[in-house]
Order: sequence, then C-alpha cells, then structure tokens
Amino acid sequence: MRAGWYEKYGPAREVIQVGELDTPEAGPGEVRVRLHASGANPTDVKSRMGSRGPWKHPLIVPHSDGAGVIDQTGEGVDAARAGERVWVYNGQWERPMGTAAEYITLPAAQAVRLPAGVDFAQGACLAIPAMTAHRCLFSDGPIAGQTVLVTGGAGAVGHYAVQLAKWRGARVFATVSTGEKGERAREAGADLIVYYRSEDVAAKVLDLTCGAGVDRIVDVDFGENVQTNKEILKNNGTIAAYASSRAPEPALPFYAYMRFNANVRLCFVYTIPDEAKRSACEDIVRACEEGALTHLIGERFPLDRLAEAHEAIESDARVGNVVVDIG
Repeated sequence: MRAGWYEKYGPAREVIQVGELDTPEAGPGEVRVRLHASGANPTDVKSRMGSRGPWKHPLIVPHSDGAGVIDQTGEGVDAARAGERVWVYNGQWERPMGTAAEYITLPAAQAVRLPAGVDFAQGACLAIPAMTAHRCLFSDGPIAGQTVLVTGGAGAVGHYAVQLAKWRGARVFATVSTGEKGERAREAGADLIVYYRSEDVAAKVLDLTCGAGVDRIVDVDFGENVQTNKEILKNNGTIAAYASSRAPEPALPFYAYMRFNANVRLCFVYTIPDEAKRSACEDIVRACEEGALTHLIGERFPLDRLAEAHEAIESDARVGNVVVDIG
C-alpha cells in the first residue's frame, strides 16, 4: 500500500517519507478500512516532534483520524460490515500505524458509520475535533439554556463546539482573532463574537451577560486565558480545556477559582472513558444526520505532500481542518 511515515522525530520536511509499505490484514475483532481521506491534527505534529516520549517503533505512519470503506473483517466481526462507509478514531494512538496510508486495521468499534451526505474528507474531520468538542461540552451534564464561551471559535475543535452547543440548546459566545475567523464562527451558529486581540474579553462578556458571566468555557489555551476566565465564570461553572500551548505549565490562581466552586476539567480525547467515546460517536452521527454539523476544511493535500500538510497545521493563519487525500 502507499503510505507516509517517519523513522525518527524531527521537522516535517526532514523526516517524512512517502512510498510503499506492506498492506495490513484484519486480526480478531478488527476491521480493515480502505482509506479515502486522513485528518491531520496538532497532536500529530507534536507527536512527530517527540511529545510522546522515547522512540519505540521501526517507523510511524501518522494521524489518528480518517474515513473510508471497510473492505475486510476479522474473526468475531460481523462480515456484513464489509462495504460500510466509516470514519475512524484513535487510529495511531499507542500504535505505529495511523491513517496516512491507503489501509488501516483497527478494533471494529473504532470504525463508526459515516452518515449519508457526509463525504470522506468531511468524515476525516470528525474524530479528534468533534469528539473533543463533545467531551468539553457534555462531560458534566446538560447545557440547554446555559451560556457557553468557546475560545478559538473558528478552530477545528471550536467550530464543532459552537455547533454542538447550539444543537443542544445553549447560548454561545466565541472568541476569535480576525474578521474572517469571526465570520466562520458566526456561520457555525455563534450568537456573539469577541475579538480577543482588539477587545477586552472579560469586559465584553460581562457586558453581554449583564455581569452574570458564563456557565461553561470550552478553552483552547488554558494557561493563556486563566486570568480572564476567572473574571467571567459563573459560580459552579466549568472550564473544559483541551490545550495550553502558550503556557504549558500554567500557574492557577487557586483561591480565586475556589471561591466560586469552579470545576476545571482537562480533556484529552484519546483517553476519555469508553462510554464517553460511545456517547460522542452516537451524538456526532445523530447531529450529522439532523443537519446540525458543517465541516470546516481549511486545506487539503495529496498524500505525496504529507509534509506540507504538517506544516499547514503549524501555521497560526490556518482556519479549520487539514485533510490529506489518499489515493
């Protein structure tokens, strides 16, 4: 099969190769998926640079997200699943063979039915971004009638968070950096946009909520926003953070948060409980079927340009998901 891989950590253009590898066979409890599209995410770039610790494998085929068609079922898997259109998650989590290839084998539960009307490129966007958004929003109870702030509302996770929050009946604010990103967040359903580079986020949110603040924050940069968030979170509110890139070891103003019983939830989609994964997959499929989700694809690259796809992930100017077309 044709695939992209790297044999050591390092910059994309220095380590990524594209060529031929052996085609895998589905083992017991597994399916093999003929991939049409692979989703590239920031965690893939961080992993390529060594974030997951010492090197353990002869090579790594990157990416955990993708979409395609099941073409082989292993022992114990319903043979009728062959021919099913699916999106996959956790493809390269704690294993070397991800979705930047023509084929992947993985546990059957990690291949989820792709709804009609969602194409393969769109399906490749669902796993990490949409499942992360789901976990951040729904891990602590219903959000209907609540006010939710999504920081980075035009990003891959933020775009789905805005839509899923609206789908479940919340009022949604989104922070963005530019007018273009503001339009993307507004198109996703955000009720109000805050431009964090030119506006005082805390002051504007408090003004928009008549001083009440927000019930839940879906946060793309916990350390960067830790001071602002303590000004706008309601008593017993929740901050669900999935990244802290600018301040990876943030200082938490403990007593400021404690005084209003803040719930700080850190979300790493790969290791959420199995029940949370099942719930996310079910809701994402249902939201797609109900027309509640659109899929923001920022850039697309053929497999031969895999290194460029990783470089696009590293660009601050990127809006939406990066997809690699396979085959």
